[in-house]
Amino acid sequence: MVGSSAAPLDRALVSLEGLSLGDAFGESFFTADAVERVESKRLGTGQWTWTDDTAMAISIVETLCSSGRVEQDELAQRFAARYAAEPDRGYSPATRAALAAVGRGRHWRTVSKRQFSGRGSFGNGAAMRSSVVGAWFAEDLELAVEQARRAAEVTHAHLEGIAGAIAITVAAALACRGTECPAGARFIETILGYLPDGEVKARVQETLLVGSHLPIGEVVAAIGNGAQVSAQDTVPLVLWCASQHLSDYESALWATVSALGDRDTTCAMVGGIIACSVGREGLPSEWLRRREAVPLAIPRQR
Repeated sequence: MVGSSAAPLDRALVSLEGLSLGDAFGESFFTADAVERVESKRLGTGQWTWTDDTAMAISIVETLCSSGRVEQDELAQRFAARYAAEPDRGYSPATRAALAAVGRGRHWRTVSKRQFSGRGSFGNGAAMRSSVVGAWFAEDLELAVEQARRAAEVTHAHLEGIAGAIAITVAAALACRGTECPAGARFIETILGYLPDGEVKARVQETLLVGSHLPIGEVVAAIGNGAQVSAQDTVPLVLWCASQHLSDYESALWATVSALGDRDTTCAMVGGIIACSVGREGLPSEWLRRREAVPLAIPRQR
């Protein structure tokens, strides 16, 4: 395990490692034979590339290293700069437009609030990058929730998008506690206590009714698999899978990818959470060799 007593940067780097590995693993299953490969547990060949999930998580870690907290203006600029440098990492059309606008000088708050006819985004993008926030602030759950909200608001002004980010943040923070982390239903119940009322919370509540041995098709029918690319359709599955496999990274990722759907993103979230529980040594070395390298600049804290 990472341990909540470890340095914040060390915890965040382990979570980033697990997130990026899950992201690349899940991305490698966007193939015509994905179902057969999942059933036979056959890994993808060649190098596994990571997506915008990892790119945005890198920006969060770099911002935390620089400022010690989520400094929103800095984070927005890092998001925009990384997007401009590598725009083909799988960003959604809405995110592409938003980050391009920030890059042209528009303020992130205006851009975020005006998305989707002024409702703001409730997509799963804020949640997909949030495990590193939970890892960094694992010693203080209230502070972790506040920082998760700040990190989400830069691109997701809708309450449901923010709630998804809070859920993944708290999950990662709890996972840093190792053997002291509540397991199974208690893991999800603890997370529920930090979520604002709304659809994400209601859908996460429903995971408590999903049996641990149900066929994955029935699980997906009950709580979703990210196919709708919304926080409320993605986060419940992630928390359910994580709660079942907190001590086994490989089992957690195979369970997650078997749900198909938005598999790079669900696997990134689960990977970032479980890495906090099992530590770097719990990540499969063969998988790490297949994953594309993750560049990270560690700025000096101001």
